[in-house]
Amino acid sequence: MSQSNISRRRVLKTAGGVTAAAALGGAGVIGSATAARAAGDGFGLRIVERDERDPRMKYYRFATDAIGWNPGVNVLLPSDYSGGRRYPVLYLFHGGGLGQDFIAFDRWGIRPITAGKPIIIVMPDGGHAGWYSNPVSSNVGPRDWETFHIAQLLPWIDANFRTYAEYDGRAVSGFSMGGFGALKYAAKYYGHFASVSSHSGPASLRRDAGLVVHWANVSSAAIDLAGGTVYGAPLWDEARVTADNPVQRVPSYHNKRIFLVAGTSPDPVNWADYVQETQVLAGQREFRARLGDAGIPHEWHEEPGGHVLREGMFRRDLDGVIGRLRKA
Repeated sequence: MSQSNISRRRVLKTAGGVTAAAALGGAGVIGSATAARAAGDGFGLRIVERDERDPRMKYYRFATDAIGWNPGVNVLLPSDYSGGRRYPVLYLFHGGGLGQDFIAFDRWGIRPITAGKPIIIVMPDGGHAGWYSNPVSSNVGPRDWETFHIAQLLPWIDANFRTYAEYDGRAVSGFSMGGFGALKYAAKYYGHFASVSSHSGPASLRRDAGLVVHWANVSSAAIDLAGGTVYGAPLWDEARVTADNPVQRVPSYHNKRIFLVAGTSPDPVNWADYVQETQVLAGQREFRARLGDAGIPHEWHEEPGGHVLREGMFRRDLDGVIGRLRKA
């Protein structure tokens, strides 16, 4: 049986989540900036590749000083975008791993799931183990994902698409590493996002002797930074860990819609699934307790299964995002 809660103690009945493929996915990428004109350069981003042919899915790849290679982004428009209205925006972040990138959600099936929904969905690269951060050290050149997303991509989206460039016009969500990125950005950049969602994303960096910080450091060193790390090793940048740690930023979640999902029964044979979701569940419970102590309303769900993105929970979350943000 699934377990869920809104705010602090009020239990909801749910129909249960539909479990999706664990790693997300991605299909082709295509698109057009606005009905009237193509997207342009700006905010430190220079378009080096684009496909704007599809009425809904627009694809761009950028040269930027923030990243030492050319990151991509998919921008999924509403079906009626050509009608001239403005729309709220959901920034949707992928998880970590060698198979994860900006087309992950397209592989998973984001187009039919969002058909008819009055919202723009922005799905950028975040690195295979970028952790939505500017790393303490890198041996492969710049990998400043936080700068790319917040200082460059966000204003670029507002400049090139019909959005509401305001607090009540934006939400942020993600799966796994991307769920952590969503929680982090929502707290650090309070005025940017009115809704935050974490689907199997860690919410506590320091618990269990800092297991998630070590996880971020080891994965980034091995996959993305050639021995560099997100938070510093062997000594952490303690101020940076504190600034990024959701459980230490609880006051920054006031007046936001908060949606959390974690699995309760990871595969005991699959070490990665078991360790990841066990840590996710414990960290989200710690985070929820602190939100409850602070009187901050939040919706949470504990679902059967492990470290996967659940279609049913995503659909429920998307409807909640649209309900919270300014209407198209």
